[in-house]
Amino acid sequence: MSTTGTTVNIIDDEKNGRDYIALLLANEFPGLSVTFQAPSVGEARLRLKKQAPDILFLDIELSDGNAFELLSELEALSSQIIFVTAYEQYALSAIKSGALDYLLKPIIRSEFVSAVKKALANIEKNRLLKGKAAGLPEINLPTAHGFKKVAVSSIIRCEADSNYTTIYLADKTRIIVSQTLFEYEKHLSEHGFFRVHHKHLINLKHIKEYVKLTGSKVIMIDDSEIDVSVRRRNEFLKRYRG
Repeated sequence: MSTTGTTVNIIDDEKNGRDYIALLLANEFPGLSVTFQAPSVGEARLRLKKQAPDILFLDIELSDGNAFELLSELEALSSQIIFVTAYEQYALSAIKSGALDYLLKPIIRSEFVSAVKKALANIEKNRLLKGKAAGLPEINLPTAHGFKKVAVSSIIRCEADSNYTTIYLADKTRIIVSQTLFEYEKHLSEHGFFRVHHKHLINLKHIKEYVKLTGSKVIMIDDSEIDVSVRRRNEFLKRYRG
């Protein structure tokens, strides 16, 4: 699941609550960007009318009103909404309002991680659907039984194995094709892919982290770790940084 460019807003009337959610995100999902925090319905309303985040953490009882009243004013809000509250009695109302999840305070880390992963999975799915609707490019991958058509944006990486190539997709499936990596490099380079190593062609949009320790490597959204060759490092960094 990609976190690149994914935005988060935190609405909670307690500063400690906002800080704790931000800390959990920094520790568990460092690629996510907290772009706005607020303690009140009034501040949240102004912000959300201008720009909705991908993920919205929302307390229910706020200093100047109720979160459900806020959501009723923002019917077209596309955010993945995760309620975080000390009150159990609002669970049914939360579900009816279209919330993705409902976390009780004090927050249990495992439940928090599970909720964010669900949100990221939904965001990734929606992005792929939008891509297909917008006519973004697709590619036919030869299989033992014919061809499988996939969105180029769903390809995380391609790995060479002699005259075969393994294609790794965002839905965690992989397809082995009887064509060389060079053939896919020719087709995919114009769509944001870069060959970082003689065995690896990666989708730059699906990089989670770049690490430079004893050597250089990238960590992809499927948590695979790919070495960046010394010869290709400078060109990779130019492309990755844009």
